[in-house]
Amino acid sequence: MKKILDEYLIYEILSVVEEIPKGKVASYGQIAKLIGRDKNSRLVGKVLSMSEYYGSYPCHRVVNHAGRLAPHFMEQKFLLSEEGVKFKENGCVDMKIYQWDC
Repeated sequence: MKKILDEYLIYEILSVVEEIPKGKVASYGQIAKLIGRDKNSRLVGKVLSMSEYYGSYPCHRVVNHAGRLAPHFMEQKFLLSEEGVKFKENGCVDMKIYQWDC
């Protein structure tokens, strides 16, 4: 059985995250699609949860498809606000305005 998560895949995901411009966000699924793994958005989330072991990446710019923030990433809203991202009343990022057009 082939190992799904290897260092190449981890750095492939993180290199896409590194490209997200300030003031924009991408979804987990969007990143998965960009690396040719359309159905692996959860894998993207897994990699981002351990990204600190691989360097400094702007993981705060990744949200779910509806613009919802990561539940255990307390600084995410602050970091996005610092970059000019505004939030809807429900606390989600407005994906129509702030989604990265890659």
